[in-house]
Amino acid sequence: MNTRYTWLEEEYDSLRKQSLAREWNTVESASDRAGTWIQVEGKRLLNLSSNNYLGLAHDQRIVEAGKKAAEEWGAGGTASRLVHGNYALYDELEQQLAAWKEREGALVFANGYQANTGVIAALAGRGDAVFSDRLNHASIVDGIVLSRAEHFRYRHNDMEHLEFLLKKHQDARRKWIVTDSIFSMDGDKAPLLELVQLRDRYDAMLMVDEAHAGGVRGEEGQGLCHELGISGQVDVLMGTFSKAFGVYGAYVCADEIIIRYLMTKARSLVYSTALPPAVIGSNLAALSLVQTESWRRRAVRQNALVFRQLLRSRGFTVDEEDTPIIPLTLGENERTLQFSKRLRQRGIAAVAIRPPTVPAGTARIRFTVMAAHTREELEWACEQVSEIRDELHKGGTITWEK
Repeated sequence: MNTRYTWLEEEYDSLRKQSLAREWNTVESASDRAGTWIQVEGKRLLNLSSNNYLGLAHDQRIVEAGKKAAEEWGAGGTASRLVHGNYALYDELEQQLAAWKEREGALVFANGYQANTGVIAALAGRGDAVFSDRLNHASIVDGIVLSRAEHFRYRHNDMEHLEFLLKKHQDARRKWIVTDSIFSMDGDKAPLLELVQLRDRYDAMLMVDEAHAGGVRGEEGQGLCHELGISGQVDVLMGTFSKAFGVYGAYVCADEIIIRYLMTKARSLVYSTALPPAVIGSNLAALSLVQTESWRRRAVRQNALVFRQLLRSRGFTVDEEDTPIIPLTLGENERTLQFSKRLRQRGIAAVAIRPPTVPAGTARIRFTVMAAHTREELEWACEQVSEIRDELHKGGTITWEK
């Protein structure tokens, strides 16, 4: 036995005993073009764990745009964008993003994690203070750590606590407030109007991660900030192509000086190979469809409301939001894994979310709905969820408030 990695075996065994060890959920095929049904381990499952909110990931127009870009530009990015990886498609995409978001400039990153870590680490540093919502995405937290700025976490959506911290640290060299607009694990919204007021009152700068709002909110899918009419008061708007757009990559939109500075200082951009042309080509097609096919936004919002109402009618406590993320918090890790396993046995893909993705004691099933789901599918899914709840309750495994 190789004792060199004994410490890792012990650490992993500890994770396994806490029901925290992770496994792949390999999708063997998409059973339909909308992506609402998938096949896992030979079983056809209704997909209620996808971020493909608008159902664009399988849209043939986006697929064909990717093929065309690959045929014209090749398979790979071949170099960093600052070497010779910045092919013309990149410029076209960034120009369209800036116009869509009504900002001076835009910058495309490889993914949301690289965007957040690169931007925050570039714009904040020693002597600065960054104020971050306690439930912000891990990429925001890691970006703050990399920046070496002082990190102050305010209680989730608690503006009184944030203001207390801003007052206490108002002598910091620079102050940044960073938040998700729609929180990825809870589906609730940040109080953006109040955040803008605090930004102005304390001479701070504001960065908003619109990963789960882009494409879904706003007149043309620009996000929650645009829907509320405050996008011009947000210093950095971040979004992704990997959720509602159904493709891959991320972007930030801001004033031109911020974009130019990030081109030079965002290490995750500078030291990464450019995205493949097929991805950029697909993103261009997806951006066009997001802007023009508003029926998709209406459909996903309606499905979010319907699914919540159906759960409430069966005695579940769910929030009053209208976002496509609907969590059912079960608390214990093993309990949540068992619930997810029973869902799969009944034909539903809904993954168990456990720490450290969510705080300890708040393990949950994170349901997500898509524009392509039918009411019949959602009604059937709620029936299965309710029956599993009743089964586990009778077995003494789980207690629900009705």
